Amino acid sequence: MLNQAVFLVGGLGSRLGAMTRATPKPLLEVGGRPFLDCLIEQAARHGLHRVLLLCGHLAQAFAERYRGGGPGGAAVTVAVEPAPAGTGGALRHAAGLLDERFLLVNGDTFFDVNWLDLLTLPAGADCVARLALRDAPPGVGRYDGVELAGTQVVGFAGAGSAGPVNGGLYLVDRSILGWIDALPCSIEHDVFPRLAAAGRLAGRIYDRFFLDIGVPADFARAQAEIPARFRRPAVFLSRTCLPPAQDRARPGETWPREVLESVKQLNDLGCLVVLTGPPGRDAAASFEAFQAALQPLGAHLDAVADAPRLGPGEAVPWPCDPERSLLISCDPAELAAARAQGIEGALFAGDLARQVRALAARLRGPEGRQP
Repeated sequence: MLNQAVFLVGGLGSRLGAMTRATPKPLLEVGGRPFLDCLIEQAARHGLHRVLLLCGHLAQAFAERYRGGGPGGAAVTVAVEPAPAGTGGALRHAAGLLDERFLLVNGDTFFDVNWLDLLTLPAGADCVARLALRDAPPGVGRYDGVELAGTQVVGFAGAGSAGPVNGGLYLVDRSILGWIDALPCSIEHDVFPRLAAAGRLAGRIYDRFFLDIGVPADFARAQAEIPARFRRPAVFLSRTCLPPAQDRARPGETWPREVLESVKQLNDLGCLVVLTGPPGRDAAASFEAFQAALQPLGAHLDAVADAPRLGPGEAVPWPCDPERSLLISCDPAELAAARAQGIEGALFAGDLARQVRALAARLRGPEGRQP
């Protein structure tokens, strides 16, 4: 299973001026906490509990911040390059710490997509990297354009070009190390173009919120917009909605396809998905089995809980919005407990996929916008 997220956090952050002289850019506070905490929380929420930080400028600050681990129980390892050698050099220096496949994430951007969806991106067996892309209006000069043919990246255009641009989130195979030649080396400007020319780079466009904190105006925007994006709707899915035999981790058991695809749809919408109800004797194994079945579809659970509870230290370890949250259950007691907290309760009607489709349409609203 994919379980490693690697963050590029070695840059100088020079465009932010005096703010980054004593504090590395990813550790600047956004909404009252370091921006990198937000990103590590995202990794943990997607089931990526092993985090590797590729550091350079002011590296000691990262070691001190994450000595005891990161948000969501993430285990954090800090790799410090001896001298600046570009993003490619940072990867090469940390070669012995990389999994066979990992998520590579820019440490100064937030792209609110389902990170695991990149696992589902159609690509050949020899594909080395898959890129999360976004549309940007022409003339935005900070980002190079990406040329797509279906899901294959075939080239790159100059900064300010029309079309999709890099979103700073990549699913990467360890074999990328073989494409890093002379140092310094930039993954984005030296390696990705060569992979595209060789037909070994894929990409998908996502219509989701994006923010780069690298310039003062966008850093100021982030103070309100990032915390708002982290207050998500939560969907509590009761175990009573699952066939009893599927709520145990017996060898050979499979999970209903409609359940897996419903969780995936909720992940893609940006909802938190929490499995609730009496956990039973094999709760830990059942949760891990569910996660293992979900990941190949690009899906994940965010948490498990005995009951749908919100609040500090309660069922959901991530910020969520009760007014946009929902419990789907067959149990009247569960539904009553949810409603007592202001969480809408929906009686399971026997067709989970249909109920999730209706919820998705409601969250998008009449204009079909992503929540």
